[in-house]
Amino acid sequence: MSGVVVVTLCSAPRLAHLRNQLRATAGVPRVVVWIGDDEPPELDAEAVVRVPPGPQGLRLAAARNAGAREAAARGASLLVFLDADCIPAPGLVDAYRAAAERSPGAVLCGPVTYLPAGASLDAEALRAATAPHAARPAPRPGEVRRATPAEYPLFWSLSFAVAPAVWQQVGGFDEVFEGYGGEDTDFAFSLRTRGIPLVWVGGADAYHQYHETSSPPWQHLDDILRNGALFAEKWGEWPMGGWLTAFAEAGAIERAPGGWRRVAV
Repeated sequence: MSGVVVVTLCSAPRLAHLRNQLRATAGVPRVVVWIGDDEPPELDAEAVVRVPPGPQGLRLAAARNAGAREAAARGASLLVFLDADCIPAPGLVDAYRAAAERSPGAVLCGPVTYLPAGASLDAEALRAATAPHAARPAPRPGEVRRATPAEYPLFWSLSFAVAPAVWQQVGGFDEVFEGYGGEDTDFAFSLRTRGIPLVWVGGADAYHQYHETSSPPWQHLDDILRNGALFAEKWGEWPMGGWLTAFAEAGAIERAPGGWRRVAV
């Protein structure tokens, strides 16, 4: 295995999404990291690595590190990370490859479009549905733009690319984070602290397949409080401020010395 390798994290609830992605990436070497206690199913991938949960839940940071190690050990020159619920545009791999050649020491991020329920995953339909999330820069296809320091917290791990040497330079994801939240922003802060460029890549479009969710993510409240406190201990500030504000406005959490805590009931 050499060249570009797609690294995907998946657990049982996202298996159908993963199979859609595997069909869309046929012909590209894939490493799947199965996160859970259960044995992974048969999958069309060069390697399947299992990462069991930890005491606090799914070990997403550890799973990305495991996928990177497996792909690098197999000779990958560029790691393309896609969450299981993301479908790549036909040009995503080529766009990331070209951007890596132009910015060899950078972490690369493409635009993400969130699809509605029932959306067609046909390539033409996806192209017509392209509407990158407005929270992040989305250069035109073929263009790249280096992130400003203030934009680093907009890094999302659901679609990004990095050379193994750059991955080693930053040290991967911090495995102290378990369960939901915090590890992406921590990775971005590590990039910024080490002076590693973050580059927005036009044309590396990914399409997030619909699934039920909530905003703010109530099912992850305790994870967000725990991981937010770990992040604040490391960096001196709390991440996920919009969600914390929403939880506070709903009366679920309150300010406490050093951060936030659940409201006693």
